[in-house]
Amino acid sequence: MSTTIELSKEYLHFAAAHFTLFSSTERENLHGHNFHVAANIDSDVGEDGLAFDYNIVKRAVKALCDSWDEKMLLPGQSPHLDITEEDGYVIAHFNGERIPFLPRDVLVLPVRNITVEEMAALILAELRNDTTITSQPVSRIEIKVSSGAGQWANSVWSKS
Repeated sequence: MSTTIELSKEYLHFAAAHFTLFSSTERENLHGHNFHVAANIDSDVGEDGLAFDYNIVKRAVKALCDSWDEKMLLPGQSPHLDITEEDGYVIAHFNGERIPFLPRDVLVLPVRNITVEEMAALILAELRNDTTITSQPVSRIEIKVSSGAGQWANSVWSKS
């Protein structure tokens, strides 16, 4: 027998600032969201009636949320944004603009854009790199990220 564990805890969230890049010349104004993260995990149910200890997934997602909380998120792999450090500031260079931030406030993520699509894929990749999670009898992981009510993106991995 198999089951789907759905994890959507109140504490799986983070508040962060960002701007979406639409092209090499257009971007959103700086703003923030209260992002929420949820996970659906498919697994077989063992003889003991337990799929696996899914607290390990909750802890891993919470750790990511905590590390992104109250940060200005910048995309480190964007073809349209250059990020440098100058005179004690992190500078985002975009289309002739020089946008400075204090280093303690910035987190550069290995994504092309700060969008719910990219964040869902990044969280999924982080979970897939966690051997504590990959050693579990899991056949599918779906990560969902929301930037507001009714607006979610998801990323899915399935065992082949």
